[in-house]
Amino acid sequence: MRFSRRTPEDLSENPLAAALRGRTEPFIDLTVSNPTIAGLSPSEDEFRGAFSLTGSATYRPDPRGMESAREAVAASYAARGAEIHPDRVFLTASTSEAYAFLFKLLADPGDALLVPEPSYPLFDHLVRLEGLSAISYRLRAAFPEHRWRIDLASIQQGLDAGARAVLSVHPNNPTGSFVSADDRGRLLGLLDPAGHALISDEVFLDFPVEGVSDAAGPAAAASTGPLAFSLGGLSKSCGLPQMKLSWIVVGGDPAAAAAAAERLELIADTYLSVGTPVQLALPRLLEIGARERLRRNLAALDAALARIPGAFRLPAEGGWTAVLRLGDAAGGGDAAETLLRDAGALVQPGWFFDFEEEDAVVASLLPRPDDFDEGLARIVGALA
Repeated sequence: MRFSRRTPEDLSENPLAAALRGRTEPFIDLTVSNPTIAGLSPSEDEFRGAFSLTGSATYRPDPRGMESAREAVAASYAARGAEIHPDRVFLTASTSEAYAFLFKLLADPGDALLVPEPSYPLFDHLVRLEGLSAISYRLRAAFPEHRWRIDLASIQQGLDAGARAVLSVHPNNPTGSFVSADDRGRLLGLLDPAGHALISDEVFLDFPVEGVSDAAGPAAAASTGPLAFSLGGLSKSCGLPQMKLSWIVVGGDPAAAAAAAERLELIADTYLSVGTPVQLALPRLLEIGARERLRRNLAALDAALARIPGAFRLPAEGGWTAVLRLGDAAGGGDAAETLLRDAGALVQPGWFFDFEEEDAVVASLLPRPDDFDEGLARIVGALA
């Protein structure tokens, strides 16, 4: 049977997945990204309060989403100092769906999009499933300023090759790097308003860890320049992936934004995927928010790395992850496989996020402190 090229030809598992499947000994999971498992979601009582509103039995579909829910999203941006009109907000069932809507809006099958590297591998699948292709642009760890910067030359190369839009993750997963206001301005200056757009994934924007003073604000707050879209959602901002509600905010030149919103409404009306109960509950859910333990775990991680010769972590300005370089302590080869085998600690391999260095691994900052500390103790015991 011949299948669509939108799905990969090779679906075999990677070496780390094979090692994990064949492992019988217990291990500490330092890849946890599910806030409901990590104990960061609201309590059952808070849930009951949020979903006790009347109106869930009535179906009055709005392609953009219920007005009360869109007003709540706009209010959350206002709290960050960004004035967003509710009419510029579109609700979706997930950030992945938000990407799919925007890809349908901005590109035709066969077109290319600029995708950051390193970044989360989900982009490869999202782009492929829409019949598009990805062109990578680099994020580089700049020293001595000790932060990640956008390689603008690779952006320009991708635009020259015909890319229709630039995907930016602010802050990035896994590097945790915020886009600086200077880099955002330079990036927008490379875009032709008549043919390019910026898609800014801002799901981790509420989680500064080592926050920087010059971080750019929400991309869609701009009322001039190229089309700019900000993405957010309950999955990260409130630790509620099971609620299945995200949003798109449309910004940029008013005339272009209005034309984009008109077409985006048609796309959204074709799916009408967001449930009524969660839209009714959204104002209360945004007030509850997520619990934070990120800074505590980051400090514990730094203390552990100080005990491993040659090991260090890369800058982590925000988000839920930290990138580690283990150096010679990892003994060569794939560092994640080494840690699983010798320390009984599971981390993400760097190559999963397109890091070129074999000693690079990525750890989540979400695990419960006791689990996190036990995982670190195992790593130190194996490598120190």
